[in-house]
Amino acid sequence: MDPIRWLIRAKRWAQNPPSMRQVLFYAAIIAVCLTIAGIEWIWGWPAWLTPDRMRVKP
Repeated sequence: MDPIRWLIRAKRWAQNPPSMRQVLFYAAIIAVCLTIAGIEWIWGWPAWLTPDRMRVKP
């Protein structure tokens, strides 16, 4: 993406910061994603969640 666009967005965000509720909402989403990634990294992907190919009957 265009770095100028990101800088303009960062400037606007610094001038008008989000509310604490919105920051906590984004932090909770990031925490859930990191928790899921950590569980997957430690224990691996469960075999029952791995999709199998469907066999097509001729």
